Amino acid sequence: MSREQNNTIRNSINAKLIETGERERLREALQLKLVECGWTKEVTAHCQEIVKKRGFENISIDELVAELVPKSRALVPNQVKKELLESIRLFLAKQNNL
Repeated sequence: MSREQNNTIRNSINAKLIETGERERLREALQLKLVECGWTKEVTAHCQEIVKKRGFENISIDELVAELVPKSRALVPNQVKKELLESIRLFLAKQNNL
């Protein structure tokens, strides 16, 4: 599958998720799971560490985000990723059966 086809499919799925309100429900469920597993505390601590190391006056929001995002993504537990993917698969399966 080409990158263009992949993007088209991804955009179509995202549009369906938004249209049905499922995206917001999934976002809320993900947010809750990330709090429950301690991810938000870890990311907050990492953010504070970066600011402390670089100095509040010496770092912009964009720089902080650029440094924080890769580690934050890596810290998401595999189980949480699997559950979110399964929820999306179930949603798509239900959409195809309608």
